[in-house]
Amino acid sequence: MGETITDPPEEEPGDTVSGAALDLVLRVGELLLASGEVTERVNESMLSLAVAYELPRCEVSVTFTVISASVHPGRGAPPVTGSRAIRRRYPAYWRLVELHTLIQEASIGLLDLEEAHDRLRRIKRSQPPYGSPYPAWLAVVSLGLIAASSSLSMGGGPLGVGTAFVATVLADRTAALLGRRGIAEFFQLTVAAAIGATSAVLVIAAGSPGNASTIVTGAIVAMLPGRPLVASIQDGITGDLVSAGARLLEVFFIVAAIVSGLGVTVYAAVHLGVPIDVRDLPAAPVTLRPVAVLAAAGVSVAFAVSLAVPRRTLPAAALSGALIWTVYVLGRGLGAAPLLAAAIGAVIAGVLGHVLARRRHLPALPYIVPAVAPLLPGTALYRGMIQLNGGEPSQGVLTLIGGISVALALGAGVNLGGEFIRAFQRVGVGGSGRGARPAARRTRGY
Repeated sequence: MGETITDPPEEEPGDTVSGAALDLVLRVGELLLASGEVTERVNESMLSLAVAYELPRCEVSVTFTVISASVHPGRGAPPVTGSRAIRRRYPAYWRLVELHTLIQEASIGLLDLEEAHDRLRRIKRSQPPYGSPYPAWLAVVSLGLIAASSSLSMGGGPLGVGTAFVATVLADRTAALLGRRGIAEFFQLTVAAAIGATSAVLVIAAGSPGNASTIVTGAIVAMLPGRPLVASIQDGITGDLVSAGARLLEVFFIVAAIVSGLGVTVYAAVHLGVPIDVRDLPAAPVTLRPVAVLAAAGVSVAFAVSLAVPRRTLPAAALSGALIWTVYVLGRGLGAAPLLAAAIGAVIAGVLGHVLARRRHLPALPYIVPAVAPLLPGTALYRGMIQLNGGEPSQGVLTLIGGISVALALGAGVNLGGEFIRAFQRVGVGGSGRGARPAARRTRGY
């Protein structure tokens, strides 16, 4: 008697994967990364949404230019994977705040999937009640105000402050025109830096070398990459090395473009007989002046406006700018090296920024990025180019390296402030406390 052959039982289907939920996760991650958020926070936010809308066993990968999410239904069902490329970045910190509010509300069940998609669409298109808190013209003027305030903090007079403002606005509009014609951003920045340096050369030729140095310092500070610098250091600290390397390379090319524009202009001026002398550059401040402290606060506020932070964070930007400048000057007065004084000031400003961000349940970048603006090394870059073209190439290289080192210390310092807060506070925005970073125990350095 033969045995009856039966088919094996069919495997039960796996969990259902919602295409709309996966699309929301990818779109939110794309907009966060394009708006300037760091990789770790993008990763956390995407996973929070995946849990909120019940995507089973979701894995997320975030790099500088591509994000992907893969969902594994299980029980033999094929995984579902989606990805999006970030081709254009438009830093807008008000958008970061609105996106994090969306994520928080979705995580506690206040938004269904359709409502979340509708809000995301409104945020992306800047539809009421969402949108930039400032008119478009103020974003341009804010760059000029960064330059003017920086010039004032370095001791510039009315001529230096006014010229720095006009030169920076002219440089920005020229770069925008080149951008509309398809010229690469590297050459846009090179031309913009050359315009700022040319305005200083003209002032020197007119017999006012002291004002010239504050003009070019202000113009350079308005172009220096404070935002990607802070994000790159944070990505590196948290172990996202691919994104950190890409962001640092972005910073390198921006600085290289600025240095190229400065170098060409200074080289031409020296060979045309313009009396450019490194002794005319302002010395590092060692005593506090009330005007300089107010100017430093103005630099941070203007930088915050250029990043389109929410208006309610502007007082914190002013406080952070004044604080980091005060600590830096006091440190220099006590004999600390510029690198150490800048790092200490950045750590203190970073602690303040992260505390305020956690208490107000907002992302940290709108608080910590504007804080570094007053100490960005515009004078060091200008001094280095003068030395390179004035017969002191070795000293010029050392000066440029010193300026870049200060910039890196600023980025590391504000992020170190956040690590201090994380060490003593268990939870934060979006669950970003000590328990939310399992990768911190990845290898223990081995």
